[in-house]
Amino acid sequence: MSKAHEIVEKLRQKLARVGSEPGLEEPDAAAGDWPGAGGAQPCPAAVLVPLVLHEHRKNSPTVLFTRRTDHLHHHPGQISFPGGGMEEGDSSAEETAVREAEEEIGLAPERVELIGRLPDYLTGTGFRVTPVVGLLHPPIKLKLDGFEVAEAFEVPLAHFLDPANHRQHSIRINGGEMRRFHAMPYGDYFIWGATAGMLMTLYRLLTE
Repeated sequence: MSKAHEIVEKLRQKLARVGSEPGLEEPDAAAGDWPGAGGAQPCPAAVLVPLVLHEHRKNSPTVLFTRRTDHLHHHPGQISFPGGGMEEGDSSAEETAVREAEEEIGLAPERVELIGRLPDYLTGTGFRVTPVVGLLHPPIKLKLDGFEVAEAFEVPLAHFLDPANHRQHSIRINGGEMRRFHAMPYGDYFIWGATAGMLMTLYRLLTE
């Protein structure tokens, strides 16, 4: 068994124990509207955390990300996982994540093997996000929605499992309190906020 498949099997076992219990609830430090402050109910949302199993990469799966276009209302220009708010016809977070991935990057649902959920993540923009982990089995053909997605790219999962690549930063919200947030830069890509927070959860699952 390759190192990449060992990682995947370990993750399957860990996710089976996570279930759907809320865990990490850390605000996205990019936003100033922390929903708990006003008592508002966060909107349910889901993202797909896509791990790509390339035959030529035996040591590590890769993680597929998108870079959002600069004109979007929520998180413009940020690195993110494909996903969005749950719609009335969605029966589960898994359905939302797969549907949004197909809409945003043209990812065919039949190329996705869902293996579990990470704990929900509460963002400062008023969303309770369920990260759904999926294995992508190449060949994969993507077709980006140019309105929402500026580009899609992959990063070796091993990069995020190395503590040397973990950062913490602080930001002052609306001139008030300081909030800390995770960041995991990769080359020219600054991966931070909710996306980095979910990656930290993945890191803890795989290294505990």
